[in-house]
Amino acid sequence: MLDQSYYEKADTIIEQYGRKPASLIPIMQDIQAEYRYLPGELLNYVADEIGVTRSRAYSVATFYENFSFDAKGKYIIKVCDGTACHVRKSQPVKDAIVKELGLEGKKCTTEDMMFTVETVSCLGACGLAPTMMVNEDVHPKMTPDKAVKLIRELRGGNQE
Repeated sequence: MLDQSYYEKADTIIEQYGRKPASLIPIMQDIQAEYRYLPGELLNYVADEIGVTRSRAYSVATFYENFSFDAKGKYIIKVCDGTACHVRKSQPVKDAIVKELGLEGKKCTTEDMMFTVETVSCLGACGLAPTMMVNEDVHPKMTPDKAVKLIRELRGGNQE
């Protein structure tokens, strides 16, 4: 059960775009920007409020890759594994990040909700490979050491 503040924020966003079906995507985008994910319970609420079936809202949310139903960390790290990045050794960069953050198995978000690590097909910066993004910032020509250093800086210290 979500806190009442989620619904109040959703109401504010809905009012901004209007209670109409055409507002679904911008409302979902703003909710995801606010919480770093799209809570399913809130998506149901939005659908009901703007006159869209819940199944239609879920269909839209699952069609677009940028929407996520899983809570994400404060820092979303996207490691490119497209062809250029892959051949320039992006996998060791990701492995170093995962090791530094103590993530195991399929887990991609740290317990403290500080970091989420994702592999993406392309960041569109092939000439700067291997690249990764942290939120909206592109980090070119990454190495495992540079990635670990960046993680430690984001944590707020030089942890050994």
